Amino acid sequence: MTETAVVEPTVPVPARWTAFLSLASLGLFTAFYGPIQVLLAEQAKALAPDSKEIVLAVVSGLGAAVSVVANPLFGAISDRTTWRTGRRLPWTVIGALGGVASLAILAGAPNVAVVIVGWCAAQFTLNAMQAALFAAVPDQVPLRQRGMVGGWLGVGQTLGIVVGSLLAAKAGGIAAGYLVCAAFLVVTTIPYLLLRKDTVLEATERPRLSVRDFWISPRRFPDFGWAWLTRFLLNLSNSIAIVYLLYFLQDVVGYDDPDSGVFVLTAVYALTLLSTVVASGVWSDRVSRRRVFVCWAGIVMSLASLLLAFWPTWLGAIVAAAVLGLGFGVYLSVDFALMTEVLPAAGDRGKDLGVINVANSLPQVLAPVLAAPIVTHLGGYPVLYVVSAVVGVAGSVLVYRIRAVP
Repeated sequence: MTETAVVEPTVPVPARWTAFLSLASLGLFTAFYGPIQVLLAEQAKALAPDSKEIVLAVVSGLGAAVSVVANPLFGAISDRTTWRTGRRLPWTVIGALGGVASLAILAGAPNVAVVIVGWCAAQFTLNAMQAALFAAVPDQVPLRQRGMVGGWLGVGQTLGIVVGSLLAAKAGGIAAGYLVCAAFLVVTTIPYLLLRKDTVLEATERPRLSVRDFWISPRRFPDFGWAWLTRFLLNLSNSIAIVYLLYFLQDVVGYDDPDSGVFVLTAVYALTLLSTVVASGVWSDRVSRRRVFVCWAGIVMSLASLLLAFWPTWLGAIVAAAVLGLGFGVYLSVDFALMTEVLPAAGDRGKDLGVINVANSLPQVLAPVLAAPIVTHLGGYPVLYVVSAVVGVAGSVLVYRIRAVP
């Protein structure tokens, strides 16, 4: 089913479309978070045990830097794609297949250099898929449904973290972990593709593209600018908190099996997140308010960082994971809906969402740069988690600078 590309949708999307979109996002985030949560850290430890923190920081940072470019780039390309099969679905396919190939490279990586190449390739291709999937929401979903659909996307993302961690930890080795995550990505994406629901852009409607188009002036579009900044700060807070989670459990908490510990904490986080992510999106739709949800969600997330700073025990980590899940569930659904309501132009939804997604990716670049010197020279993990909390509170408060969204 195809629709015109540059109009605001008014017809509610069916439950099946939302379910299959969420399923595809589950596969996508499994492919992202299996490596991020477990596999990259294990590879760094296996290939460079004496400098595992630095190696992980370099690999994660370079991969995130690639994603900063890839997400808005493929969003802009899909905005301008005039294929009869649609604008978004072809790039969903291309991104998924590229992600599978990249994970296969990582599975056979013999040294750190190949790990860097493989992870950068994975970030490039999987971000192409993410740009296409997420742009489908403002293409297809009317405003009154976006909190709910954002909640179900959050379900997919959250379960992707859990499933990715589980597959990576239990697959039977680093190589097997990557290959199982790749296979899971394929299986979960196929149902969404078979719906064949997309928008088609006529060649006469295709705008020209220049490098300048990727700069969205905060002076001209202040709400977009403030929305980008609040998302950047809240994601930076979260990235600082989780970048060395495995090493925190190993070196500070003294947990005997840190790989399994990461999975347990992720499962606790996911359970509490799932209790709030869809309900808060629906509630936000019904009361037509976004900012208050995002603000309090960020404050709750910051509280989780403070718990890790001042209660560095296994029980403290479990409580922090539960608190983080409660806040992040509200944040995932409502902030996504808020972002779709400050996009400058319907014809550039993919590109503009890609620019907003830079606020997700850039913190992954900066978090290792900030975290490494703090952990090694500037006070260790307590200072790291206090910094995370302060950044999160700043992002929470600044959401009220957005004027066009209640």
